[in-house]
Amino acid sequence: MTDPHHVYFVPGMFGFGRLAGYDYFVHLRRELDRRFADAGIPMISGLVPTPPTSSLRFRAGVLAKMVSRSADGKGPVHLIGHSTGGLDVRLVLSPSTSLRVEPDSFGWRRRVCSAVSLNTPHYGTPLASYFASVAGTRVLYALSLLTVVSLSVGEPSLAVLSKLLSGLGGVDQLLGGNLRLISRATELVLRFVDEEGRGEISEFLSKIQIDQGAVIQIMPEAMDLFNASTEDDPRVRYGAIATAAPVPRALRFAKRVRSPYSALTAAMFATLHRLTAQRPKPYPYAEPSAEVAAELARATGVPVDDEANDGVVPTLSMLWGELVWAGQADHLDVIGHFSDDGPQPPGEPEHVDWVMSGARFDRRRFGSMMDALAAFLMESAEERG
Repeated sequence: MTDPHHVYFVPGMFGFGRLAGYDYFVHLRRELDRRFADAGIPMISGLVPTPPTSSLRFRAGVLAKMVSRSADGKGPVHLIGHSTGGLDVRLVLSPSTSLRVEPDSFGWRRRVCSAVSLNTPHYGTPLASYFASVAGTRVLYALSLLTVVSLSVGEPSLAVLSKLLSGLGGVDQLLGGNLRLISRATELVLRFVDEEGRGEISEFLSKIQIDQGAVIQIMPEAMDLFNASTEDDPRVRYGAIATAAPVPRALRFAKRVRSPYSALTAAMFATLHRLTAQRPKPYPYAEPSAEVAAELARATGVPVDDEANDGVVPTLSMLWGELVWAGQADHLDVIGHFSDDGPQPPGEPEHVDWVMSGARFDRRRFGSMMDALAAFLMESAEERG
């Protein structure tokens, strides 16, 4: 019998494993499991419960301990990190880093065949520089609040939530960093969650307030040092998924907005996109080959330069190792959080969009991305024998 492949999903900043009954990677896990089953390969997946904004070193230590506890002694291991989670993956695999974790927590590393990053800021993101400011810290909290609630609550409560946010002054004012407004919004949105989920979300949000080490560490200036000191494991095949969202245009958004919540989050996304496009010139992003640059431009449908981004991470900052897949998508589209108006297949979890970004990501593109991801993992294991 074929040994099962062990696949671990690592969330990024303001991401989570499970929260208030919601599986953050539910779509990614389901689609990957289906492809492995079709290929006749058993797969065991795990969700890494890393703190949302703690330091990369601490997060990587959590990753190391979890894999050590849960992966048995046989079968290939694959690490998939979304956003900052991709940096945790690189750090835990680096032969030259110290994570203050017991040495016996790393025996599984020799079995790692692939390390895939989805929309990861390998060269940093200018948005982190803003989040590190006093006002930006409050905005990060507000953004995390809206993301968690929009994904875990879903419709029809979002319609009610949008009215409440309108009464508070809208998402654009919420993102202005008004502490009193953010506090009121927190109280209001938690009313839509059951008592157990309310406690989990409150604890999640408190972690963001207490420890924001990763925010500073993913600034372009800090990632310059990260890349100078973090080595790749030569035995591991590194791959990246990279996307870009179209530059927000008020007229185009107005035509596609279908609800008050969508209108509010469209304004939020426009602000995030603008901040992410402001690259600090002394710290360049990746310089792709002519072939990769052409594929990025073709697949995303937007000019891929220093300003291209998914609303959180610059596109050229996402490149590390081989380009597994590229397309037009925002930051959470790639893990299945996109708008889907088509008929829902029986038994499948609903796709819930986090913001109105204008990206043309749908079930078909998600399927194409998952085909490429599954093939990369399987081929990596075959190459290792």
